Amino acid sequence: MPHDVSPPRAPRILGAIDSTASESASRSWWDDEADGYQAEHGAFLGNDVPGGDFVWGPERLREAEVGLLGEVAGRDILEIGCGAAPCARWLSAHGANVVGLDVSAGMLAHAVAAMDSDDKQVPLVRAGAEHLPFGDDCFDLACSAFGAVPFVADSARVMREVARVLRPGGRWVFATNHPMRWMFLDDPGPAGLQVQLSYFDRTPYSEADADGKLTYVEHHRTMGDRVREIVAAGLILDDVVEPEWPDDLDAEWGQWSPLRGTLFPGTAIFLTHKPG
Repeated sequence: MPHDVSPPRAPRILGAIDSTASESASRSWWDDEADGYQAEHGAFLGNDVPGGDFVWGPERLREAEVGLLGEVAGRDILEIGCGAAPCARWLSAHGANVVGLDVSAGMLAHAVAAMDSDDKQVPLVRAGAEHLPFGDDCFDLACSAFGAVPFVADSARVMREVARVLRPGGRWVFATNHPMRWMFLDDPGPAGLQVQLSYFDRTPYSEADADGKLTYVEHHRTMGDRVREIVAAGLILDDVVEPEWPDDLDAEWGQWSPLRGTLFPGTAIFLTHKPG
């Protein structure tokens, strides 16, 4: 899930940010913010529910309602960027054989604590998404609900890695912030309705401490970039879901809000598969 950026669009560090620097910043940020993030968003995500929950994004689209992954019982599934693992726990409770992967030890600690109320334990792996520590053709499905994809410097490599670990016919479904959101301030109110940045500006959004050390990085890809990365990895793009804002949801989450959500999409969910 995205974090809450304040102030909106703080000054960015110009120039390329490589995979090592980006992963280090993400690991540190999520470790430091894990407790606060879970306190604020854990209930929405289903962390406290026995057996977890699978929410695709701030629009509250649930896997139980839409079935984007298809049948999960008996399937070997990898969740990438699992955080506190409510999605992985939900999949496990519905009969899947799941592995949860995340770069942050702090987030995984919350996953371990949450599983105290579960009937089954989900194996957890601490690693980055650009170098998946698994052999070829290991999983039937891979998924990510606002997990690693927006936070890696080389998302094309993530697509290749997922294609490598999937079995023929396997599905890869991932949610990320909708590319068009890059143009707007991270403001849920009227100020967030005015275009401020070029959609084509791929300079990473970043934050740094007083010493100039990177503390947070998020990377932008256009819709076309995402499609090309998927296709270049040898995957087939089946659909792109752009969840609409529910009429009964009045909560705000960072830049996500009823005001903005009724006008343009905040989330894009890419449904792909590996040819069989």
